[in-house]
Amino acid sequence: MTALRTPDERFGDLPGFPFAPNYLSVRGLRLHYLDEGPRDGEVIVLLHGEPTWCFLYRTMIPVLAAAGFRAVAPDFVGFGRSDKLPRREDYSYALHVDLTKDFLAQLDLSGITLFGQDWGGLIGLRVVTEMADRVARVVVGNTDLPNGTAPINPAFFRWRDYSQTVADFQAGKIVHKGTVAGISPAVAAAYDAPFPDPSFQAGARAFPMLVPTTPDDPAVPANLAAWQMLRQWTKPLLTTFSDGDPIMAGGEAIFQKLVPGARGQPHVTIRGAGHFLQEDKGEEVAQAIVDFCRNTPQR
Repeated sequence: MTALRTPDERFGDLPGFPFAPNYLSVRGLRLHYLDEGPRDGEVIVLLHGEPTWCFLYRTMIPVLAAAGFRAVAPDFVGFGRSDKLPRREDYSYALHVDLTKDFLAQLDLSGITLFGQDWGGLIGLRVVTEMADRVARVVVGNTDLPNGTAPINPAFFRWRDYSQTVADFQAGKIVHKGTVAGISPAVAAAYDAPFPDPSFQAGARAFPMLVPTTPDDPAVPANLAAWQMLRQWTKPLLTTFSDGDPIMAGGEAIFQKLVPGARGQPHVTIRGAGHFLQEDKGEEVAQAIVDFCRNTPQR
């Protein structure tokens, strides 16, 4: 399969992003990731969503690294500096779960605290339950693990329709609208950087259609199996949902009710933040993760 690769010059002069790129070859595809903080620190894996990339974590990583944690933030295939597959049908939920599992295994990461937002949660929660021996804690923010039967917020379907019909798909504009404070033109340009032209946007266009919304979706059996494990999950799980996300509003209650490891945890509501809470309140989210890790020592 021939992949597209965004030219490196597209990522020059990114605002507030002094991090060195790292790359792994996974199933013949080049995956980009950040790896910051002490190598002997506890590992925090940060998974982005749609249509963002690890640039989303630029204000969180310094907080985590200063606290002694190793922050690892990959770009999913189709996003950021990772390779892009050329056709929408090249993308699947299962592919991204498998690529992420292979990525973590290649780096031989263990004792992981995984933070997932948006698709970072949909993929990350599958990874957590399928690689449970490598995971110590879970933090979820503005995300879900849909099983094709539970009701889905109508706001999601409006977003999905938009993603499929808008003629000019601009990641920066989407992120801007998904925040409370808004983003600058330079930051918007950084989110647009991975997509020099529409041929690079197959993944960004495909992802909204991969969310399981009906019982016959191919991802439903694996997600139901993941929920079976989560209902027995006793390792610590923290929710850090925002108060200004029209799509995921109230989603934290599901995790708090159903996951044993979420009981008694100091769940956080990130106030004054939208769907992309990392943009609005990144340092606050990072500090909540630091406090959570310090209050739940690894067994």
